[in-house]
Amino acid sequence: MANRIILNETSYFGAGAITHVAEEAKARGFAKLFVVTDKDLIKFGVAGKVFAVLEAAQIPYEVYDNVKANPTIENVQTGVAAFAKAGAQGIVAIGGGSAMDTAKAIGIISANPEFADVRSLEGTAPTKNKSVPVIAVPTTAGTAAEVTINYVITDVEKNRKFVCVDPHDIPVVAVIDPDMMSSMPKGLTASTGMDALTHAIEGYITPGAWEMSDMFELKAIELIAQNLRAAVAGDPAGRDGMAKAQYIAGMGFSNVGLGIVHSMAHPLGAVYDTPHGVANAIILPTVMAYNAPYTGEKYRDIAKAMGVEGTESMTQEAYRAAAVEAVAKLGQDVGIPAKLTEVGVKAEDLPFLSESAFNDVCTGGNPRPTSVEEIMELYKSLM
Repeated sequence: MANRIILNETSYFGAGAITHVAEEAKARGFAKLFVVTDKDLIKFGVAGKVFAVLEAAQIPYEVYDNVKANPTIENVQTGVAAFAKAGAQGIVAIGGGSAMDTAKAIGIISANPEFADVRSLEGTAPTKNKSVPVIAVPTTAGTAAEVTINYVITDVEKNRKFVCVDPHDIPVVAVIDPDMMSSMPKGLTASTGMDALTHAIEGYITPGAWEMSDMFELKAIELIAQNLRAAVAGDPAGRDGMAKAQYIAGMGFSNVGLGIVHSMAHPLGAVYDTPHGVANAIILPTVMAYNAPYTGEKYRDIAKAMGVEGTESMTQEAYRAAAVEAVAKLGQDVGIPAKLTEVGVKAEDLPFLSESAFNDVCTGGNPRPTSVEEIMELYKSLM
């Protein structure tokens, strides 16, 4: 069996990297760009940093800012119509996972109009054409949407999120500039950082993991453990470390899959509009403990990467407990809520949430076989 790795054509890293947005657009012959971002990033001048680069290079652009925190089918469809009207040749996505996911869906449907209903893209849709070229500029250090072949859309009518997995959707260029992340408030820095940690840990223990993805995920875990607390405190070096860490985590999980932490987090976003990173962070330690018996010696590696000392002399039970404890402690240190009730989850919704989570595409990547009933018990333990 062959293992597949899909990554961006080109990526840039470091302070000032956004200057390459104009260079790449010109090199690729884009006469006009369609910029997908959100209203807050425009309001607070973050998106304006990229606008200034485009204006200095005299590249015309049109802005689409109808992006929600959990992007909807409507956000995508109005974006497709706006892109067609704009007459642009390329898309620039500026933002967190929401803006980048919206841009990916717009790019895919614009190149494959038979999927205009959006819902038919769920899972691994048989698209024939590559997306309209996307240059992705993340403003958060967590989702890694700039390097993944995944995007997530909310179906408001059915009160659910669905995951789309498509090699045709990966941005052609990723620009990871920590200066674009410098305005993140503490809470967002913490939640997106824990999202990145969830990606790395689930990507490391999924059955599809292999030597190359393991290399990415363990380094990402190590960098997050070393840098997230400092990043939340506003330290520039910590933010730079997190910018790299979340991208490295994405290089791995995009190619091997995730697990039920994500399956359980997705319906929380759909039903309560819970920020994805917060949902993942609350759920992660509990699901790690649940999955531990199916992970061989991998929790020893996770514990060591998290900074736990003496792992080589620990029993299996001890290093598994140490890994879970280290992850939980990091979440506590950066201010993540401990219980789902703190983010508004209601006990009467647990049957719907459990069914939705079990049917999520990420469930198939969990190392431990599960059921609706077991997922329900996990939710209950977090209430």
